[in-house]
Amino acid sequence: MRPRHASLPLVLLVGTALLVGLGACSPGATGSASPSTTIRFASYDFPENQTLVEVYAEAARRRGFPVSVQYGIGTREVVAPALQQGVVDVVVDYLGTALQFARPTDSGLPREPQQMYTVLRRTLGGRGVEVLQPAAGAQDQNGFAVTKAFATERRVSSLSDLGPLAPRLAFGGPPECADRPLCLPGLEQTYGLRFAQVLPMPSRVATVEALVTGQIDVGLLETTDARLATDPVVLLRDDRGLQPPENVVPMVGTAALDRWGDDLRTALDEVSARLTTADLVRLNGLVEKGLTPAQAAAKWWDAR
Repeated sequence: MRPRHASLPLVLLVGTALLVGLGACSPGATGSASPSTTIRFASYDFPENQTLVEVYAEAARRRGFPVSVQYGIGTREVVAPALQQGVVDVVVDYLGTALQFARPTDSGLPREPQQMYTVLRRTLGGRGVEVLQPAAGAQDQNGFAVTKAFATERRVSSLSDLGPLAPRLAFGGPPECADRPLCLPGLEQTYGLRFAQVLPMPSRVATVEALVTGQIDVGLLETTDARLATDPVVLLRDDRGLQPPENVVPMVGTAALDRWGDDLRTALDEVSARLTTADLVRLNGLVEKGLTPAQAAAKWWDAR
């Protein structure tokens, strides 16, 4: 696991380089203020988000908008400034995590989705970003999984049950987990969990493999991960409510909305009104079976 504080300059350095690269690659873009000939959708660096971006991008395509999709740009440290600086135009995020990231020092954030949306919209509105209505019926939270055999043998069903075991256990999650308040810092603060070993996992597939082979004992998996229905792993109950509501929420640069008009807003809002948590699970399952994010999104649209 990378050192928590020593890694920050590297993240910023990489983020700066990627912003320059994105600006150079975006059609018609020569800087943060340059208009683009397409609406540039950008995703985070994990499969579900790439698929979600394709679902929302297809809504814009079907209304005749010119669209480009940029996959897996990186973590929020990279994507957030790209959106705020106008290097990309649309990002699909998750309500609770987006709010925590936007207001990292605020300890009194609301936990009710509509209030969270109001605070997030007000916060990012001053940074050149319009937060659209969240998907009321679709959310995906951080989850923490163990194998079914581990749960049975150790008699654990909740995160609280890990308390006396954690000092002898290995944890696996994405590299940024060490810095995320809803991941390792949250587990320590809310549950008192400090693991004997923390291993960075390059993907959720690797996390499941590490759980099954015994390389790690506990791993981060999203609650909509399709592997929860097919692999011998189970999520532990978040019995102290560490995770906030994580409704899917599109965020659009205000310059893009000004240029492309209310039809773009309407197209994205219509997706949010239709999308469900069950849809997220199905979309993730399609990608797990070998479809590309674009192909999975097309299947979702064809079923409408």
